[in-house]
Amino acid sequence: MIDASHGNSSKVPRNQIAVVGDIAGQLAAGDDRIMGVMIESHLVEGRQDLVPGKELTYGQSITDGCVCWEDSVSMLEALADGVRKRRLAKATA
Repeated sequence: MIDASHGNSSKVPRNQIAVVGDIAGQLAAGDDRIMGVMIESHLVEGRQDLVPGKELTYGQSITDGCVCWEDSVSMLEALADGVRKRRLAKATA
């Protein structure tokens, strides 16, 4: 299990995109030790503070900074492609 956030992304949410790209490449290259990925994701990118009396932005985290939904979909597609390539490589080996 690889945490694409926190230390691997230097706590910069958008860095998760590059981290996941690297993980997808490792999958495509046949690495079978990778069995999962943790991504900090929400509907709206970033994070917000919980301030009494201030309206919150719907779909934005109040804890860790997150990537937006669209970036999440792209990362999941890249990971799925990496898994497909890994499976194909094993099937032809």
